[in-house]
Amino acid sequence: MGFVLFWFWERGRLARRRAYSRLLGRLWMLPRSTALVLTIAALACLTPARIIVDGNKVEPTGPFADAGASDPLKKALEPAGSRVSLADGAYCDIWLRAGIASGKTDAQGAVYTSLGESVLIGVIVFARPTTDFRGQPLKPGAYTLRYGLHPTDGNHMGISPIRDFLVLVPVATDQNPDAQFKFEELMKMSTKASGTNHPAVLSLASADKATAPKVAPNDHGQLVFSSKLKTQSGSEIPIAFIIKGIAEQ
Repeated sequence: MGFVLFWFWERGRLARRRAYSRLLGRLWMLPRSTALVLTIAALACLTPARIIVDGNKVEPTGPFADAGASDPLKKALEPAGSRVSLADGAYCDIWLRAGIASGKTDAQGAVYTSLGESVLIGVIVFARPTTDFRGQPLKPGAYTLRYGLHPTDGNHMGISPIRDFLVLVPVATDQNPDAQFKFEELMKMSTKASGTNHPAVLSLASADKATAPKVAPNDHGQLVFSSKLKTQSGSEIPIAFIIKGIAEQ
């Protein structure tokens, strides 16, 4: 609901701005007291939409305790998670991995070159029905997030600015946080999350610097979660991924 309201607000924002500019451009012709009243009224019109956009927030939550998850998986995660709420209520909880092993990929077009193929990044728990980045429906529940790179064939060209993405797998299917999977194996496991012949994925986004957990819409109206991954060596890897929104067609 919050995303839909934001889309309509963004669509009309430029039109409103042009209208306000024309109005304010004529205020100099009016008495000063009248101009002041009209200026305040025009600015007040922006307030409700701004509250809706800023309704997205992140709050700390306790440890991951899903009954379907293995103890090794629970212990592999940060003890504190991040609860993401939209203007209309809770959306998802996210736990990133604690002490991720440094990896390396030389794949052309990869942005997260220090992450190894299929490495566990964390866990996400959706509080409501939603969709993945491809628009496939996702049921409420807990999913592991594993790193992957989409193929460079014609079927995947242009679906995201970068090749990096996160593969969703139901936690009941993905019990070993240290397991490594071949690409085809991981994609097959992920179809249990999507319920289709295609894996369920969330697109990673470029992250300039490590930051405290936060959410913000990008230029396309997609909601991006940003934070930092702690490595086993003590360094930090900035990370950002789209938690709500689908690929542009």
